[in-house]
Amino acid sequence: MLDRIDLLVGPRDRLAVVGDNGAGKSTLLDLLAGALTPAAGDSRISIPGGIAHAAQAPRVADEATVLDALDVFLADLRALEASIQRTYEELAEAGEAERPGVLEHLARLLEVFEARDGYDIDRRVDAAFDQLGLAGLDRARLFSSLSGGERARVALAAALSSHAELLLLDEPTNDLDARALSWLEGRIDAHRGALVVVSHDRALLARFARDIVHVENGGLQRYGDGYQGYLAARATERQRMAERHEAWKADVARNEALVAANAFRLESIPRKLELDGFGHGAFRARSRDHGAMGRIRMAKERVARLHAAPCPPPPEPLRLRVDLRADAPAVREEPLILLDRARMADPSLRVDALRVSAGDRWLVTGASGAGKTTLLRLLAQERRPRGGAVQSREGLRVSWLRQEVSPPGAGTVAEVFARRAGVHPWDAADVLSRFGLLAADDLDRDVRTLSVGQRRRLDLAVVLAEPGDVLMLDEPTNHLAPELVEQLESAIQAHPGAVVAVTHDRHWIMRARHRGATELRVEQGSAMVRP
Repeated sequence: MLDRIDLLVGPRDRLAVVGDNGAGKSTLLDLLAGALTPAAGDSRISIPGGIAHAAQAPRVADEATVLDALDVFLADLRALEASIQRTYEELAEAGEAERPGVLEHLARLLEVFEARDGYDIDRRVDAAFDQLGLAGLDRARLFSSLSGGERARVALAAALSSHAELLLLDEPTNDLDARALSWLEGRIDAHRGALVVVSHDRALLARFARDIVHVENGGLQRYGDGYQGYLAARATERQRMAERHEAWKADVARNEALVAANAFRLESIPRKLELDGFGHGAFRARSRDHGAMGRIRMAKERVARLHAAPCPPPPEPLRLRVDLRADAPAVREEPLILLDRARMADPSLRVDALRVSAGDRWLVTGASGAGKTTLLRLLAQERRPRGGAVQSREGLRVSWLRQEVSPPGAGTVAEVFARRAGVHPWDAADVLSRFGLLAADDLDRDVRTLSVGQRRRLDLAVVLAEPGDVLMLDEPTNHLAPELVEQLESAIQAHPGAVVAVTHDRHWIMRARHRGATELRVEQGSAMVRP
């Protein structure tokens, strides 16, 4: 839910919108596209060159064909075409006095249409379909019968072909192969208007974003200097938050000490004092306005105000809690998992030799459907090979962050975490809070009310609570904000066990190669080490 947000998009801005799933990023694009009207406040759009919106989950009528959907996605150009046709008809019927006005109106329409190269739009859409893997798509087919990825790519093809002044793209790199990614980035590079893109793709953010808009807790925060500037600014914010928290703790401790010290001083003063010159047995009571009483009252009030407006610490960076067993050093040189001429028939996969040892970093790459997840199932011994052998060390512990988000179970976040992570229910909240993956207020929520992104972070917390001897990450960047992925990459570097990561994330792949990971390329049912 976005609340009282302010955002100005200039004619040449290149903004990237980041944040957790469910934070409101797609809602923001809908507002900018004019597809959603705010409940309050103003939304002013002045874009003579039109808007193109490639939604992540585009919506059209149930009975619409692919061709109908394209007309919806290109509605402003189709409307401009229709207006030009009507104006030509009006010109044919106009009298001598009306003709100059109609001609002037027609000239304005033609100027806008030609500026967007409207006469060539259908050819550009055909070319975009070819680049995005949709060349053979029957345009008479019902749009609703397409897969989610195909529907998103149809909308993307229309948006990138429209030559609109404002380009709104929602997760445009999802489900794209290397060829399609290259074409997409070429089209974005050639765009001369404004760009607002929602993306978790850090390579795209680093290349194109001049400003980053972070969506969090219903609000927006804008950062300049591109993706690296955003990361630096967020790190500075965390540092300042930590400093404010330490100052708040010191203030609380100082005032609590004042209360204790003045209470002790007050107790040391006699409650009755003998009056000089009035004889034995004459006393006066201790004044209630004694200075110590006032200092105690002020310090207590200050402590109450500090506790009423606490300054919380920043979330701790992700870290792996590793339970190193006494026998770990003695067996470090032995392989944890060994695959020898392993074969799978369905789906087809062949692994001639693979040795996974403690401290190894494996990067598994390949096209969708090539067999990467099947390889992980072999390593975890969830699947038995049809031929060859899979051997693992006795007592091997494997932790797996799966590609699919776990279905929500019954119970609160803390209860579900305790069951899945094998943590005592009394300790679950403390252990879960340590990672900073979920807000403290979320721990008592029913898991079924969480967003997909929050449930993904719960899955990650379960894995991080006990990463085991082999940590397997299947598309670990899915549904996670870029800042969190950066922290995850840093956290796994300290893990003494083996890490096997399957990913399409270009930034992850680049860094893993730079850090010396061994790349295992899965192609056409065969897994081979890439030199």
